[in-house]
Amino acid sequence: MGSIQRIKTISEYHRARLLPPPEHPLISIVNYADVQIPPKHQGNSWVFDFYFISLKRNIGGKIKYGQQEYDFDEGIMFFIAPGQVFSIERDTEATAERSGWMLLIHPDFLWNTALAKNINKYEYFGYTLHEALFVSKKEEDTMMGIIENIRQEYQANMDKFSQNIILSHVETLLNYSERFYNRQFLTRKKQTTKF
Repeated sequence: MGSIQRIKTISEYHRARLLPPPEHPLISIVNYADVQIPPKHQGNSWVFDFYFISLKRNIGGKIKYGQQEYDFDEGIMFFIAPGQVFSIERDTEATAERSGWMLLIHPDFLWNTALAKNINKYEYFGYTLHEALFVSKKEEDTMMGIIENIRQEYQANMDKFSQNIILSHVETLLNYSERFYNRQFLTRKKQTTKF
């Protein structure tokens, strides 16, 4: 069993995953296929001091989060709030190509905004939710469109409007996630209801 590794900043995350430095210190979008975990860190648990939202396919193993394990062969969204512990159990037999994206947002980027006050209303950031969010291809495309809007905005020359525009996109992404979770739970409920 490995140790618990704490990553405090987005720049530190990029270094730990052998990625180029982030273009912005408080927000980053990472292509999951580019992420590497050096052998010395495999088997460790992780704690991030920032929000971590991802859509991953073919993770080649399982993620343990709270008391649940998730298998990432399908398109699955995952939400981690600062300070939560999770681990990745690699499958050395996995051959499928990993893909997807990760959105990293430091709490300082949200400071003194409406989203900073409201982000706790999104229950899927908590351990108490016992299901990952499985997304359809259409839902995945919707999320990808939002992620591309965020990427374009933070890669452009930042001005006094940039943060509000990015936060509007983030809030849209969170609201769609809530809709998709609701759809998933309604679908499951209908499947298990006896008439």
